[in-house]
Amino acid sequence: MVGRGTLTPLELKLRTDISDNLNKLKQEKGYNQQDIVKGSGISQSTLSQYFAGKRLPSKKNAEILADFFEVPIEVIDPRLSNSPAPTTSPIQSIYDQLEPPRQGKVLTYAERQLNEQKNEEETKINEVSEVISLYKVEVVSETAAACGFNYGFGYDDTDRETIEVDERPPRYDIATKVSGDSMQPDYQDGDILYLVDKGLTTYSGDLAVIAYGDRSYFKKIYTENGRLRLVSLNDKYEDIILDFPPAEDTHIKIYAVVGVYRGE
Repeated sequence: MVGRGTLTPLELKLRTDISDNLNKLKQEKGYNQQDIVKGSGISQSTLSQYFAGKRLPSKKNAEILADFFEVPIEVIDPRLSNSPAPTTSPIQSIYDQLEPPRQGKVLTYAERQLNEQKNEEETKINEVSEVISLYKVEVVSETAAACGFNYGFGYDDTDRETIEVDERPPRYDIATKVSGDSMQPDYQDGDILYLVDKGLTTYSGDLAVIAYGDRSYFKKIYTENGRLRLVSLNDKYEDIILDFPPAEDTHIKIYAVVGVYRGE
């Protein structure tokens, strides 16, 4: 039991800590005792007791010394701080009162809730990305005929336009638009076709755009006995037969269809 007038171990330690702090600041700043007396307005005798660890400073004097040394008040007296005291959340307070295994149950439930929240946030981010992501596609101005013929076709020297689509296109060499109804119901007028020049010489039902002389076609293509047979998906159109290879003065280019985009 500590009697009246007897210092507790905590008070003794505080005096020592404050004395050490003050002497350290005095040395770092290069001040002597008289400098501190003049600068702080605290009496020589009172300061001497603080520096010797024989007395604890009042809060007012601790604030004065903190201003003089230009340091936070807790550097002078660890008991004092201008920072707000940390608060304990209701959840933490309840958790601290629980004992194992109940604490483990709380952690498991909290982790499950956190994972669900992260998944919901990621889903929202993905949904927003899908809405705002637009991809630029360069499309030739002429359209690939999905009917009989399309005169004036040519992908090498043609005007092009850039449009925006909301789906990432596949890797492609060139893009064009469907014209007509011969490939319905699978392909509609205005659909964008993504094309690749695969350099093939034989075909067996491949979807392709064929530039043949001054005509163009979008059909299923077959090679049969030195000819090309072009087949429409729409039954009202008859097959088209072309010489393959064509005459020397007839230009031919065949692009495989690797993807399609249909806007709203």
